[in-house]
Amino acid sequence: MSEEAFNMSLRKFLKQVGVTSQREIEAAVRSGKAETGPLSVKVVLTARGTDLNHVVEGVIELP
Repeated sequence: MSEEAFNMSLRKFLKQVGVTSQREIEAAVRSGKAETGPLSVKVVLTARGTDLNHVVEGVIELP
């Protein structure tokens, strides 16, 4: 696989993760499933067949 094809595939995956994650968070907030105040979030990225285990945690301020 060429470097260019790899980069395009990676960007496509990350865009999908970002867009779908935003939709899911917005849906949880709008449905009332998320409490008021800051929303603590966590994403765990793994890749089958590797030892990749990347964790990103953060806080999202709610309206």
